[in-house]
Amino acid sequence: MNDETRYILSDAARGLDVPTRRLFLRNALGLGTLAMLSGCDVVDGLSAERVLGSMSDFNDRAQAWLFNPNTLAREYPARMITRPFPFNSFYTPNSPDLAPRIDPREFLLNVTGLVERKDDWTLRQLYALPRFTQITRHVCIEGWSAIGKWTGVRFSDFLARVGADRHAKYVTFRCDDNYTTSIDMATALHPQTQLCFWMNDAVLPRQHGFPMKLRVPTKLGFKNPKHIGEIAIGNDYTGGYWETYGYNWFSGL
Repeated sequence: MNDETRYILSDAARGLDVPTRRLFLRNALGLGTLAMLSGCDVVDGLSAERVLGSMSDFNDRAQAWLFNPNTLAREYPARMITRPFPFNSFYTPNSPDLAPRIDPREFLLNVTGLVERKDDWTLRQLYALPRFTQITRHVCIEGWSAIGKWTGVRFSDFLARVGADRHAKYVTFRCDDNYTTSIDMATALHPQTQLCFWMNDAVLPRQHGFPMKLRVPTKLGFKNPKHIGEIAIGNDYTGGYWETYGYNWFSGL
C-alpha cells in the first residue's frame, strides 16, 4: 500500500464509528477494494467518504437484519459491578459538574407521536411502574466498558401502557441536556431495554442520568441516552447527536 492510498483510506475512515473504522482499516487491501465496491475509481478523500457513507448505511441495514430480539445480553453477578462507574458525556469538558440539575417535583416526561395516550408522566407515576433489575455491561465506543446494576421499567411494558404503535419504525429520545438519539422498534421491544430510574440500588445519580436514562445492553453506550425528557414514536428517521458526526445509527453489539 503506497503513501497516497494509506492517506485516502485513513481520511475516508474518519466518517465511520470507531469499531467500523478499525475493521475497515484492518481489512482494506488498497484502493482496489473501494473501486470494486463502488464500481468507480476512488481518486480522493471525498470520493472515499461517499463510498464509505454507503458502506456505513449498509452496515446499519445488515445489523438490523441480523438483530435477534430474543437473544439476551450477558448478565453478571453483583461482585463484578464496576465501582466507581465511569462518567462520560457528549459535551466538553467531560465533567459531571456540567450534568443538568433537574427538580424531581417539576419533572415531566413528554410522550409524543404515534401513541394513543399522550399524557405527561410525573416521576412519582414512573416510580410506581413494575420494576425489573439487570446487571449488564455498558460498552463505550471510546473503548472502555463497565458493569452496573440497573432497575426500572421494561420499556416494552411502558410502550404498551401508552398505546404506542409497535409497527412504527423509530423511537426518539430528546433529553434535558440537549442530547438526542433514536432506536429501532425491535430494539425498543427487546426484553432488556429499560427505562432506568435506579442504579446500584440507589436513585439514579445526577451524573448518570437522573431522573431517568434508557438502558440498552444490546447497543453501544451512546445509544443509552440520559436525562430523558421526551419519548417520540414515529416513522420518520430522526438520527441523533453522534449520528450527525458519522457514527453508525444502529450500533448494535
